[in-house]
Amino acid sequence: MLDRHLTELLERRLATTPAVVLLGPRQVGKTTLARAIASRHPESVFLDLERESDRAAVAQPELFFPAHRDRLVVLGEVQLAPELFAALRPEIDDDRRAGRFLLLSSASGALLRQSGESLAGRVACLELTPLLVSELQPDPVGLQSLWLRGGYPLSHLAADDEASYAWRLDFVRTFLNRDLPEMGVRVPAETLRRFWQMLANLQGQLFNASQLGLSLGGASHTTVARYLDALIDTMMVRRLAPHLPNVGKRLVKSPKVYLRDSGLLHALLGIASVKDLQGHPIAGASWEGFVMEQIAAHLPPDAQLGFYRTAAGAELDAVVERGTKTIAIEIKFSAAPKPTKGFWNALQDLQADRAYVIAPVQRRYRLAEGVEVVPVEAIPAMFS
Repeated sequence: MLDRHLTELLERRLATTPAVVLLGPRQVGKTTLARAIASRHPESVFLDLERESDRAAVAQPELFFPAHRDRLVVLGEVQLAPELFAALRPEIDDDRRAGRFLLLSSASGALLRQSGESLAGRVACLELTPLLVSELQPDPVGLQSLWLRGGYPLSHLAADDEASYAWRLDFVRTFLNRDLPEMGVRVPAETLRRFWQMLANLQGQLFNASQLGLSLGGASHTTVARYLDALIDTMMVRRLAPHLPNVGKRLVKSPKVYLRDSGLLHALLGIASVKDLQGHPIAGASWEGFVMEQIAAHLPPDAQLGFYRTAAGAELDAVVERGTKTIAIEIKFSAAPKPTKGFWNALQDLQADRAYVIAPVQRRYRLAEGVEVVPVEAIPAMFS
């Protein structure tokens, strides 16, 4: 089993909270991690709600839950049984001991709405991401492979790039044809695939629902927004909001969108090898999205992530705001990055406390006063 950073934090949350929700996309390793946690808790109960027999076991939760109060109960794919949340609330209120429930889900939006309504103050939420650079500590060749294949464990651990690519194509097909319909998404698989591929081609760009609707044959902007929400709720896509400080500038207020896993991005674009990737027009945007996910995964809980862009051209790929502190970040796919004038203008606008340029470099170095060029491996320390 791969050593996941979230393991220690998950154990801490179980030690202090009655229920923990572990979010993460399909095939990211939630079940593997949950089974490892369950093995440390004697007589724990593990139910996968995709199985009819396991759903039947918890069909009467008002009887099942009290009968297992002395055990850790793990419920997989809990978004498939939203009625359980109503039963969990009184059960937790009757016995608020820590570490009673570990709930796994592949759909963040619907689940968080349910838990917000029924389990406010009773549940902690954590997200398991695809594999991170900090979890693997790869050498330059390994970093390139992780970027190409993405962070899904079975893709990353495949025998070769061809096998990894085939796994990702199968994942996309299964996700569209089986997983989304199971979650209640009633959109034709081919339509959603086209939309997903359009987003892949627009990696890191501003989201324009009306423009995408025209490309989809005249779909309304509300329909396009619904498609986007489905991919965000299933943790396939990240919608990055603009950072909107009061700086007296005309600011861009549309969000940017990123496919969250670089391997799936490459599969949707037909990029199967490092050679194909390095010569592809999407390479810079793909690298930006790859780094953005590393940043998002290491953010402190009280930090906010956005981007900054003005109508005059001042721009930062990422802005992290934490209390009164602001960190400015530019992402460059270059071994000798040279930020544009827009970067320096944005720093002047925001008066950031620190600024970083993240690039595929071997070591960090100072670019200017308060501005450092750093490798991806340095991201966790940026927020410590």
